[in-house]
Amino acid sequence: MSGRVWKFGDDVDTDAVIPGRYLIMNTPEELAAHAFEGVRPEFPKEVKEGDIIVAGNNFGCGSSREHAPIALKGTKISCVIAKSFARIFFRNSINIGVALLECPDTDRIEDGDQLEVDFASGVIKNVTKGEEYQATPLPDFVRGIMDAGGLIEYTRQII
Repeated sequence: MSGRVWKFGDDVDTDAVIPGRYLIMNTPEELAAHAFEGVRPEFPKEVKEGDIIVAGNNFGCGSSREHAPIALKGTKISCVIAKSFARIFFRNSINIGVALLECPDTDRIEDGDQLEVDFASGVIKNVTKGEEYQATPLPDFVRGIMDAGGLIEYTRQII
């Protein structure tokens, strides 16, 4: 997968991903229209399918609401790459079908960089800078959940 980077810092909480006032909405498309609007107002209008979110430590901290990964899924980003993720956000994202990679080198990636990501190997190529970074690769079964579009669809396929 390849896409343009939207860069965020450390401790991006679920309220930053989708403000609480939109929790009455439940579809990915409705939520995507308001993703990050409080911290990057241009994001909902300018994000493109395949773009990549890159962040620092503890991405997805805060409440355990599933609305945050649902909003991200609605934006049609290809993945989120961060140094670390809040545990419940990581699990919710996998269940929803949002791909995540942990990479210690996110400080080297800048807003607007073009990345190519190989989920199987964990290799991230920064086309803009001509650099490569190593993320923790996703296990085969997690990639299967991602490819299916989430845990529910994955379960339907295997039973």
